[in-house]
This record gives sequence, C-alpha cells and structure tokens, in this order.
Amino acid sequence: MDQEANTIEAVWNGPYSWPGFEEANKLPAIPNRPGVYLLTFEYNDGYLIYAAGITRRPVPVRLREHTRKYMNGEYNVLDIAAAEQGVRKEIWHGWGYARGHREEFEERKSIILNAVRRQLLGFRVFVSDMKAEPRLLARIEAAIMNHLYKQSPPFCDIPAKGMMLAPRRADEKPLVMKNLSKVKLHGLPAYLEI
Repeated sequence: MDQEANTIEAVWNGPYSWPGFEEANKLPAIPNRPGVYLLTFEYNDGYLIYAAGITRRPVPVRLREHTRKYMNGEYNVLDIAAAEQGVRKEIWHGWGYARGHREEFEERKSIILNAVRRQLLGFRVFVSDMKAEPRLLARIEAAIMNHLYKQSPPFCDIPAKGMMLAPRRADEKPLVMKNLSKVKLHGLPAYLEI
C-alpha cells in the first residue's frame, strides 16, 4: 500500500475568534471558507479540544448557527475557567436534557446565557481548509472525536459528548490524516487514521 497516496494533510490555522467576539478577545476573524474546525480552550502550553466540526459552507456561517443553538439552550455550556484548567464543569446540559427541561432553562436563563457568552468568548477556533467530499469530512470529524474520547484525562473529559458522528465504515479504505499546527493541540496526534 502506497503510504503517500493514502495520506491527507490537515494544516490547522488559528487561533481565531468565535464570530462576533473578535474585538473582545483580540483574535482575528475566521476566514470565510468551508472546512474542518476545532473548538478549543487555552490550556497549559497549548489548546484543549472541545469539539471538531465540519462544514461545506463558510465556517463563520456554521458557527453563527451554533451560536443560536447555544443561546436557545440546545448545547452544553461549560464553566470556562474550569475548562481552561482541564476540568469539565457544566453550567447547563443541552442536547436531549434541554428538550425536557425548558422550564428549568427559562428559570436559569440569565445565568446560562452569561455562561454561553463567556464560553464563546473563550473558544479558540482552529480551521483546516480541506476541500474534500462530504463523506471524507464526516470521517475526519468522527476520527478526531473518537480519538479524543479514548485519551487520558483531561483530553477525554472536555470534549463534547452526544455528537452525531459517522466514522469510517468497514467497506471504506482507511486513510491517514497528517496534522500540522504551529501550536500544541492537546490530544490530537501527528497522524490519525480516518
């Protein structure tokens, strides 16, 4: 098997600001391109990955959709100070819990939305401008998240749980993703099978 022919490169550029927080956190805006993105928090001498995501539309457009879901209580909200110490401490548990607990969300809304703003302000976004077909992008997202889940704490504790992932199927040829970054992305290996 020709190793080079079965390797793709992911060059992780960033950190960028979450859209709308550029002035507050003094980080550049995300380039208006599609690709794979990592949502991270500053941690020790690098960045701790919270989630990987993919989009065929510009990344800032996708993240603005995420903003609406955060503000509606659909996503988990973490204590940013704890996350930056490698501790997962939820202010609000989104996903399925949120659907059945709208009254609780409304009662705690001001606290939750303040925590959402702090989390979005604290996110450091990395983007790899990968022009790949949608199935390959889905495999990349799943490979990153599943790899993180298998790491030791805190690298396995911080990542978002409950994501809809589509890993490589048995009938798909394995590929290797070479990860390149000028900064340390904790838990992300130099080479990852996808």
